[in-house]
Amino acid sequence: MKRIKAALKGGGLLALVTLSLTPNAWAASPLVKTCGPNNQYVIGFSQANFKEPYRAQVDHVMQTLVKNYPQFKLVIADGQANDNTQVSQVENFLTQQVDILFISPYEAAPLTPIVSRVYKSGIPVIELDRKTEGSDYTSFVSGDNRAIAKEAGEYAATLLPDGGDVAILEGLPSSSPAIERLEGFKEGVAVNPKIKIVAVQPVDWMEDKAVTVFSAMLQAHPDIKLVYTSNDLAAAGAYIAVKQAGKLGQVKIIGTDGLPGPSGGIRAVADGEWAATFVYPTGAAEALDLAKKILIDCATSVPRMVTVPTMRIDPTNAKAIYDKG
Repeated sequence: MKRIKAALKGGGLLALVTLSLTPNAWAASPLVKTCGPNNQYVIGFSQANFKEPYRAQVDHVMQTLVKNYPQFKLVIADGQANDNTQVSQVENFLTQQVDILFISPYEAAPLTPIVSRVYKSGIPVIELDRKTEGSDYTSFVSGDNRAIAKEAGEYAATLLPDGGDVAILEGLPSSSPAIERLEGFKEGVAVNPKIKIVAVQPVDWMEDKAVTVFSAMLQAHPDIKLVYTSNDLAAAGAYIAVKQAGKLGQVKIIGTDGLPGPSGGIRAVADGEWAATFVYPTGAAEALDLAKKILIDCATSVPRMVTVPTMRIDPTNAKAIYDKG
């Protein structure tokens, strides 16, 4: 009270206003208008497609983990590897006013406008694995594609100490992971100047296209000693091409995904079919944790980027990891 009188006596209107403000007056608002532990929330997940084994694994892990959150209902839409289909599905989520949008955009540019609309409408947007263009999203959850690929390149350099011809099977070139993995691998493998990258071609993450493309590469460059693929499905295609060419044991294969199960990359490394693969985490747990913070905990902010750690699967650890399931 003495302070207020002193402020008045000194004609300090600003001081009086300052004194009258409580600490809560400066508190930030939650990221969403409706939040708290006693409500029910719908998560709309726009998945790029259901065809790729990695995306099937993301969906499976997400559906398993969401059971730990009784407040959440998860709805997953299959983008069918088609931009128009995915845009339409996100528009439906917007119309339905889902409480939060998870999205792995098939391609960055075509999905950017609709994702921006969702974000500007006040619905939080969590992007997984693949980014849209611009900055209209709440958080991006992913492994570090460039760092993973750089490590793959450095490992490739150690596998070919005397150098040799190397090929790269790129993913979908209009998606951010494919771009970052291509650039990262080139940077990593450059530590061995004896290695020459003789062929680079996109296979759009698909096994059948990888078989066709790598078969042609092996004919055009018969001295290829190693191929780096942007995902495990392409690595499986590369293995088929190597086998058909009668070059098993002559061409080393490095994949990316590190998927479990009999058809996954971990098994392929354990059985000696591939030289290595790199685990690309699903990010499902991290995305759901962000949704919890935003919707249940009423967070006023969340990390702009969540980077999920990875690991290399090689002959020293593949069997033990595969046996654990």
